[in-house]
Amino acid sequence: MRADRLVSLVLLLRRHGRLSAAALARELEVSTRTVLRDIEALSAAGVPVYAERGRHGGFALLPGFRTELTGLNHDEALALLVAGSRRGAQAFGLGSALASAMLKVVDALPESYRATAAGAAERLLIDPETDLLSRRLVAEEVPDAIVAEVLRAVFAGHKLRIHYAAVDQTPKWRTVDPIGLVTVRDQGYLLATRAGADRTYRLSRILAAEELAEPAQRPDRVDLDRAWQERSTRFRTGGDQVTVLVRVNPARREDLVGTALAVRAEEADSDGWLRLEVTFQDPRHAEWALWQLSTNAEALSPQWLRDSLRDRAAAIANRYGVSS
Repeated sequence: MRADRLVSLVLLLRRHGRLSAAALARELEVSTRTVLRDIEALSAAGVPVYAERGRHGGFALLPGFRTELTGLNHDEALALLVAGSRRGAQAFGLGSALASAMLKVVDALPESYRATAAGAAERLLIDPETDLLSRRLVAEEVPDAIVAEVLRAVFAGHKLRIHYAAVDQTPKWRTVDPIGLVTVRDQGYLLATRAGADRTYRLSRILAAEELAEPAQRPDRVDLDRAWQERSTRFRTGGDQVTVLVRVNPARREDLVGTALAVRAEEADSDGWLRLEVTFQDPRHAEWALWQLSTNAEALSPQWLRDSLRDRAAAIANRYGVSS
């Protein structure tokens, strides 16, 4: 719709300051002629758009011009309100800012949309704190001061000095070039480089942080989704991974697969059970995953895994054996 495009055009100028007709056409996926007609329509409606001539010219808004969110339709407002119910912002210390922004969104809506959008949002719950088995999904707590310092470095494009406690290691200070922040299941991660090599740091393991004045060495643009996928792939294919052959009750297949890194092969046995070749992060991970399934799974190989599970079962049986 043209009204939506006009709002998008104003927001683009607000964000970038000045854009050429060609750049606006690319962003809006229309022709430059359509952009020029839209500019004329905005001027006629009283929006202070002006043109600057020359090689680096383009269209811009008069300094200080502000717009209301009257271009938001009901579905767009609902999407924003539902997004505001997610707890991911808590991982980055933005919960209070997000709540404030949601109030402003609701207040800026036309009266006809306000009550229905807010009411509809109340009927959608995203990522509750407990699942159906009443298992509490606990978000990691990160001190606000640390999150604020990390955010400043990420947004400003400055180097960041962190006191980091890696697993089974003594905490150390290190200087990194921050790229971006990712939240997964209420756990926050800092994507960065260190001496040119990719690094991923869990926010809950940062004991202290200090934004430095020195500019970070990083690209001007980044695709965080792609960067996260690449690092996840490297994580799944590195370390002390082990591949095991398992028989599992079909009713518990998803429980097994949900804990594994990958399923390499799968076939059905004659008795209806499934035979899977699965990969785990390390031997301890494999033993833990199979132990959770009790008699609904059987490790066929490697032999060390069978021995480990047998010894654990024997120790439990001995603990609860009948005393003489």
